[in-house]
Amino acid sequence: MNYIIFDNFRRNYLLPISFTRPVADIRIGILTIRQKWEKQLNSKTSSLTEEYLGKNYPIEKADNNILINGSVCPNDKLVEQVKSLKPKEALITGNTILAMHVEADDLEKIGEGETHGIKEIEIDAEYIKLNESWDIFARNSQAIHEDFNFLTTGRKSAPISPTNKLIDQENIFFEEGAKAEHCIINASAGPVYIGKDAEIMEGAMIRGPVAICENSTVKMGAKIYGGTTIGPYCKVGGEINNCVFIGYSNKAHDGYLGNSVIGEWCNIGAGTSNSNLKNTYDEVRLWSYPEQTFIRTGLQFCGLIMGDHTKCGINTTFNTGTVIGVSANVYGPGFQRNFIASFTWGGTSGFQQYDFEKAIDVAKVVYQRRNREFTQNDRDILFHVFKESLKNKKV
Repeated sequence: MNYIIFDNFRRNYLLPISFTRPVADIRIGILTIRQKWEKQLNSKTSSLTEEYLGKNYPIEKADNNILINGSVCPNDKLVEQVKSLKPKEALITGNTILAMHVEADDLEKIGEGETHGIKEIEIDAEYIKLNESWDIFARNSQAIHEDFNFLTTGRKSAPISPTNKLIDQENIFFEEGAKAEHCIINASAGPVYIGKDAEIMEGAMIRGPVAICENSTVKMGAKIYGGTTIGPYCKVGGEINNCVFIGYSNKAHDGYLGNSVIGEWCNIGAGTSNSNLKNTYDEVRLWSYPEQTFIRTGLQFCGLIMGDHTKCGINTTFNTGTVIGVSANVYGPGFQRNFIASFTWGGTSGFQQYDFEKAIDVAKVVYQRRNREFTQNDRDILFHVFKESLKNKKV
């Protein structure tokens, strides 16, 4: 069977994280949504997404295709239902299409939004679904539990050094090459997963549920609280609580980050902190790209949503419920604005447009530092976001 993971209208509510990737490539728990589906289906997938993302995430069509909603995380029941779909059948719950089986002739019609002739099968199932950007951290604890069980059941952890203090060691799993010395790891409130070749430096304290993914580094004395995922090839330090780092980003120094989502290729300067709770204890409002205004989150704790390639200077202070787009450069004393558009340069003393070519030069350098190639496709994606950012300038 050919599996295609599609974006629907909820994609726009997951901006700025979804500016540079299909929804399925957002990390929640230990794995991205795509990785979860591919591992559980034992099959590769392709994407039906925005045209400007298509070169990096192309669609692969076949005579028979199952389309899967990219905002939905799989579980055993969903996977079983998806595999059993017959041609011209769709799994739905409420008004949400979870998956559908379409033949080649109908695939183009589906891409245009036409679902005539599709038999709808209503199912009642529990699952994690990303509807808003804050769901990424708000549902992360549950996702870590689910991924941990899926990835580690029936397997044995790599050896863990006896210099560490381990609490509920049966809920702690080290992949091959992971290392830690003289750390405290407490898995009594949730599992702790340490990915391949990750390093936990001396004096770090980790309280689950937490995932430290492949080749990431937790610096000396760091304090990592539950509900946190550090994606692959990140470096983190200081105090982190209920945050998701998608991957390839650094918060290597002291400072507090809570209830936040950090995209790829970001760098957070030393001493930077964010507020995740209003002094009034009121519900937090967050910038919505499709609504073009601040909307209610239903959350009392909500911190920072930062798009890919964004950087901030030392001792930057972010207010409760802040959204920053792609490839912004933020610095300066005092609390920053609650919404900063993509390709913006500046801070509390004022903003200007970030020169696109200079932003690309920086992107090339950070890719090289991780032995990655910055391609023309990557440039084209960022140029599309740059043009879109002109609609959101608040300077």
